[in-house]
Amino acid sequence: MRTAESKILLRAGLRECLEQHRRCGESIVLANGCFDALHVGHIRYLEGARGEGDVLVVAVNADESVRTLKGTGRPILVESGRATLVAALRCVSYVVVFAEANVESLLEDLRPDVHAKGTDYTAETVPERATAIRLGIRVAIVGDPKKHSTRELLESVCRAPHA
Repeated sequence: MRTAESKILLRAGLRECLEQHRRCGESIVLANGCFDALHVGHIRYLEGARGEGDVLVVAVNADESVRTLKGTGRPILVESGRATLVAALRCVSYVVVFAEANVESLLEDLRPDVHAKGTDYTAETVPERATAIRLGIRVAIVGDPKKHSTRELLESVCRAPHA
């Protein structure tokens, strides 16, 4: 059984692994996110993404990009911890940490068959849509309706009475 840490790869090593999977006829799915405080919405998104292919690669935002996207006080967990938590999920094949604002460069480098995004997007609003179309990558909207958020989870923790 592979450990969570063994699933976390640098981009170059990941490219090599994915080539082996392609030679075996397996399809590759790329999903991405901050995953700052793992919640049920994340699990449903990743399980839905995994259902779109044989190998699920999850790109986890680096700490600086989380700060840019989510604001001060974020991330709650450092990128290595967030990557390990995501890698520990059974549905996840590989994890890569990325620093860019979106995953366009990962789509270019890894050339997945499918780019999976959560239900907070539509096929028309996916930031990497033009790149995916140009590369012939299918975009799939997966997961349950956006009823869960890390921000709401953190706010409820802060409101909880302290012993």
